[in-house]
Amino acid sequence: MERRTLGRTGPETSVVGLGCMAMSGSYGPADRGASIRTIHAALDAGVRLLDTGDFYGMGDNELLIAEALAGGEPDDLLVSVKFGAQRGPDGAWLGYDARPEAVKTALAYSLRRLGRDHVDIYRPARVDPKVPIEETVGAIAELVGAGYARYHGLSEVGTETLRRAAAVHPVVDLQIEYSLLSRGLETDVLPACRDLGVAVTAYGVLSRGLLSGHWRRGRALADGDFRARAPRFQGANLEANLALADALEAVAAERGATPTQLAIAWVCSRGDDIVPLIGARTAGRLEETLGALALPGGPRPDQERRAGRSCGRRPIPGGPDGPARQRACLSATSG
Repeated sequence: MERRTLGRTGPETSVVGLGCMAMSGSYGPADRGASIRTIHAALDAGVRLLDTGDFYGMGDNELLIAEALAGGEPDDLLVSVKFGAQRGPDGAWLGYDARPEAVKTALAYSLRRLGRDHVDIYRPARVDPKVPIEETVGAIAELVGAGYARYHGLSEVGTETLRRAAAVHPVVDLQIEYSLLSRGLETDVLPACRDLGVAVTAYGVLSRGLLSGHWRRGRALADGDFRARAPRFQGANLEANLALADALEAVAAERGATPTQLAIAWVCSRGDDIVPLIGARTAGRLEETLGALALPGGPRPDQERRAGRSCGRRPIPGGPDGPARQRACLSATSG
């Protein structure tokens, strides 16, 4: 599998990573055995980046990854962990805590759940508005210095915060939503990342399934699926988004590809400093998504451009999630 480097100071990894969030209930019930088989299939295919959060399934996702890796793992595997989101016993989102002492406590618990002596990339899930980013990053830098984390990443921050964080400690990657339907980072954030030598690990590359080709009008969502509350899946927003998805499906058909494959190929084509996170939770879906890396005829810039035009650069109806909705939709990260 093709390799890419995470930023100016980071490690090399596979051209795509596996986002594991959906394996712990964010899209409704998930089959644990199928999830573990999917992780194994991804590793066998050459995927070398697993992304999780300590709040995915309230720790269950980290335990799942530990179980999947119990029989051994590739020497070059990277495990990326987000922290900081606070949840109640009922699963409610309570806010963020990125105080230095909380940063270190959260990592101690993650290491225990993962069964590891370090994580490869450690990042706050969102900025804690009560804590200067310099303090949060300073704590991560101490953990890197002590060997408990190898690299520092960020998630869903703007350019000012990115620059302030990078002034304290090198940032290897920014995790942020990026897809044919969510392209806001191209204006300011992506240029800032490139100026600072920060890679992008892109989540939501299928816009939570809208671009997969598997979403159909009238689809019933399982209990616990956060998309039932997401504006982009409601009423007129959903109709407008599915019309864009239909246009993408027509372009994909010309290529002999599925919409999923063309959508992922488009994100890959945006630069060798971008690593899409694919959110497959079954081996079948994983096989389809990895087909994006071997489309017939290789890269076709003309069709990637047509795919981009089919969805346009206008804001996605009902999304992406703005700051006021980050807490409610935080569970959507990395899908």
